[in-house]
Amino acid sequence: MKKLGFLSFGHWSPERGSQVRSASDVLLQSIELAVEAEKIGIDGAYFRVHHFARQLSSPFPMLAAIGARTSKIEIGTGVIDMRYENPFYMVEDASSADLIAGGRLQLGISRGSPEQVIDGWRHFGFAPAEGEDEAAMARRHALTFLQLLEGKGFAQPNPRPMFPNPPGLLRLEPTSEGLRDRIWWGAASDATAVWAAEQGMYLQSSTLKTDETGEPFHIQQAKQIRAYREAWKAAGHDRAPRVSVSRSIFALMTPEDRMYFGRGGKEDDQVGMIDQTRSIFGRSYADTPDRLIEQLREDEAIAEADTLLLAVPNMLGVEYNVHVLDSILRHVAPALGWR
Repeated sequence: MKKLGFLSFGHWSPERGSQVRSASDVLLQSIELAVEAEKIGIDGAYFRVHHFARQLSSPFPMLAAIGARTSKIEIGTGVIDMRYENPFYMVEDASSADLIAGGRLQLGISRGSPEQVIDGWRHFGFAPAEGEDEAAMARRHALTFLQLLEGKGFAQPNPRPMFPNPPGLLRLEPTSEGLRDRIWWGAASDATAVWAAEQGMYLQSSTLKTDETGEPFHIQQAKQIRAYREAWKAAGHDRAPRVSVSRSIFALMTPEDRMYFGRGGKEDDQVGMIDQTRSIFGRSYADTPDRLIEQLREDEAIAEADTLLLAVPNMLGVEYNVHVLDSILRHVAPALGWR
């Protein structure tokens, strides 16, 4: 494990006990959490994206704000649902945020997760082409996005423009050089992980995966990562691949920790159906640091990945989440090979 980041689901709720009571709260606290995480040495700040929910949705204004307030931490998503995205406008938004951040954006994109509404992407003006399903539409949007990020001209200039044009076909502006090499794909299956490698995208693998063999989650995930790395090598890319996995991990250090998480984690994998697909959900971890180290050393997928993203309970507020991250950073991560 080379890098340690956090992953926030960006929930907000006015219900009792929540420290994040509004959309304004979650946006401002997400920025502050990234700033404080950088101060303690966390390598990455990543955020989930959901539509029609009391969660973070349009990520680029917030990512740009984080980029302006920080200087070292990687800033990313996990993941942007490409069924909802106009790839052309997304290039402009993403490039602008990346330029503000000085080239630190690490964008996770994917087909997306189960939705709050039926076919929500239709409300955004998108529909699968003839012969496509929604997953194929998401992959088509992703491939267009990747192509546009290459920065090649494609649009015929107006012979009487308002402002002078450079010679040749025009590209989208701004286009941030290098961002094309920092796009990740959130893969639930082995096949989509291999496809991501072939396209030159990094791999994000979370705590949910298609159950393809019936084996424990971390073993299936480790096999997925190895298949991805083999496909990357076969594709002949001229840079090294990267892989992240996410986990819910809590070190029980204080009475408050034990109050929130002292009953332990979900100590066994769970299997269920998502969109008529049998899926396996990885366990979570909550224990003393020494016991966490023992348990996490047995997680084959963490050993295979170079980046571990810690899912944080964002509704408990910035101060508590910094404590959660700092506890893992100081008392657990070094024993797992971090830095």
